[in-house]
Amino acid sequence: MSLAVGQPAPEFTLKDQSQKDVKLSDYRGKNVVIVFYPLDWSPVCTNEHACFVNDLKKFESLNAQILGLSVDSVWSHKAWADKMGVSYPLLADFHPRGAVADKFGVYLANKGITGRAIAIVDKQGNLAWFKQYEILQLPDITEVEKVLAGLN
Repeated sequence: MSLAVGQPAPEFTLKDQSQKDVKLSDYRGKNVVIVFYPLDWSPVCTNEHACFVNDLKKFESLNAQILGLSVDSVWSHKAWADKMGVSYPLLADFHPRGAVADKFGVYLANKGITGRAIAIVDKQGNLAWFKQYEILQLPDITEVEKVLAGLN
């Protein structure tokens, strides 16, 4: 299943690396950047999140909340967040495996992992932008920032 830009983003509740429940609707009034990624600890994912960590102030200035999302457990997310200096929520789409990623059309059931994609949900909860990437492709964070700048 794939969503179209302009449609309401699917609501979800997942645990973050601190075992706190995070709901998409908690961020109504802010733009939300959902970073779907295959696995903690992999080289491309590590580089991708390093970019978000380094540009976090820029995203905050654009009234945007970053949410990372993969099939890893909260325990893996906790260790990886501590190692990487990630302060934004890393959401565990762990059980049922990939259920939220599947709602966005990015769960790769044949591999058991989340595909690489970025979704921007606007302040009203609608999908404003969505882009899928190859597993080994590092997304262009500047492109995401430009989209956000156009939403504010």
